[in-house]
Amino acid sequence: MDLKDRLTELKFKALGEIETVEDLKRINEIRVNLLGKKGPITEVLRGMKDLSKEERPVVGSFANKVRDELTEAIAKRSEKLEIIKIAKKLEKEKIDVTLPGVSVKVGQSHIIMQVIDQLEKFFLGMGYQVVDGPEVEEDHYNFEMMNLPKDHPARDMQDTFYITNQILMRTQTSPVQARTMEKHDFSKGPLKMISPGKVYRRDTDDATHSHQFHQVEGLVIDKHITMADLKGTLQAIARTVFGDEREIRLRPSYFPFTEPSVEVDVSCFKCGGNGCSVCKQTGWIEVLGAGMVHPNVLTMAGIDSTVYGGFAFGLGPDRFAMLKYGVDDIREFYLNDVRFLSQFSQKGQR
Repeated sequence: MDLKDRLTELKFKALGEIETVEDLKRINEIRVNLLGKKGPITEVLRGMKDLSKEERPVVGSFANKVRDELTEAIAKRSEKLEIIKIAKKLEKEKIDVTLPGVSVKVGQSHIIMQVIDQLEKFFLGMGYQVVDGPEVEEDHYNFEMMNLPKDHPARDMQDTFYITNQILMRTQTSPVQARTMEKHDFSKGPLKMISPGKVYRRDTDDATHSHQFHQVEGLVIDKHITMADLKGTLQAIARTVFGDEREIRLRPSYFPFTEPSVEVDVSCFKCGGNGCSVCKQTGWIEVLGAGMVHPNVLTMAGIDSTVYGGFAFGLGPDRFAMLKYGVDDIREFYLNDVRFLSQFSQKGQR
């Protein structure tokens, strides 16, 4: 049997096998076995060395034609098998469009984040910038630049998580203000900022205290800033969070980084100032601390305290949320009880 007859016999045998194969994996095996370097076509062509010069091109051309026919047949069968495979898969995985849909539960912001977002939106509208900073902080920025030297008795007011003698978990977001004051270029305008974030203190967790909580501290530094500017800002905060009818009052207090310092009360939003259990019959609820920035704080940040002044305030979004929504245990915010948290679906937005 000559080479052309062997190629013809090989072709018809292969075409028959290709036509009847029912598996994509098997059709790929046939392709490799027939057309590979070790396949029968290659084996037949090795006998061309014994042919005459006149016969070689004829047999070579015929061999290429056989190879092309088999390649085309394999491609067509593979395509058909792929279509059959997809059809079977669709039949098996078909969707009954008459079935009712499955409800997807949509998440929401945590109630504390709702309060923080509300405050950020309010201050951004007043031209403030929102500044973030490290939670693992240096003693220098957390205390000393806030007018609290190493031996200052006011350090006892804040029980601190120390990592080393100089590194600690920040007890307030004030160090963000210190870092920002150092870098601010007053030739480009006043400094108006808030610094929201988590803070840490060695406190015993109970209904009103937590070792980790949130603060939003604000700072304004410019020429000719007065207590009237501070009071107007605090009044706007109280009305934004607690309602348009709220009034505030300022009581003298002490903070190392402000002078004079004040505690800020808001008129009770439950009784309207008449006296109830929420305000302990006083008509007022303490909400935050504030004051005019101490000249020492400005000087340590490289700011001329004879030219510039400012005010600062610090509030707790956790406490704001407790007061606004009547939550009597701060631990409820951290237990991740969906039944509790779902009660406050976007209620922090006005």
